[in-house]
Amino acid sequence: MRKLSYLIILAGVLIMLYPKGSEWYEDRQQQKLLEEAEQAYSEIVPSATAPASQDLSKPYAEVTQLLAEESGAEEPVPTTAPEIEVGGKITAIIEIDKIDLKLPVLEGATKTNMKHAAAHMKETAPIGAVGNAAIAAHRSRTAGRLFNRLDEVGKGDAITVITSGQEYKYVVYDVSIVEPTDISVLKGKDDDKILTLITCDPLVNPTHRLIIHAKLT
Repeated sequence: MRKLSYLIILAGVLIMLYPKGSEWYEDRQQQKLLEEAEQAYSEIVPSATAPASQDLSKPYAEVTQLLAEESGAEEPVPTTAPEIEVGGKITAIIEIDKIDLKLPVLEGATKTNMKHAAAHMKETAPIGAVGNAAIAAHRSRTAGRLFNRLDEVGKGDAITVITSGQEYKYVVYDVSIVEPTDISVLKGKDDDKILTLITCDPLVNPTHRLIIHAKLT
């Protein structure tokens, strides 16, 4: 009987520790990606022109659906950290000093890529090019993780994106909360070089999307 009681207590402790263990693992993977990004600038060669015009409805719908899913809830916590397997190459590093954010950006907004990093929608303009370059990331419930604090960013704030040895400085000009189906957030504007950041809102049980629009200075 005493042995059974110990097993029940141990199971309870493991259940309580699971979220922290999962978070630790994801943070470790994110840090590995950052280190890889900082060492691989010479291999990153972004396109200088925007992709051909296409219907963004389907890819945007897929991205907003991924954002609505709670990241990491069903993933087991590995006992050792394996090699990172992501579907997209490291495209950039995004930094927002105001919210102490520094994240690797992977090419392609897939479930795997967005697990540990921000992701550039490959269907949108390349970073630094004319058009609208969209980057999406989960709104983690843990303070400071991924785009958790993105709601603190406002007009006039600076966003830095580093890619291929180049540093792009964007300034926020618009913040909005929209329906998940509002694809107008991906529109370009004349010859402007726009950066759009996308995440969920509110933090818990999200029904909308928080959109940050910034323009290259």
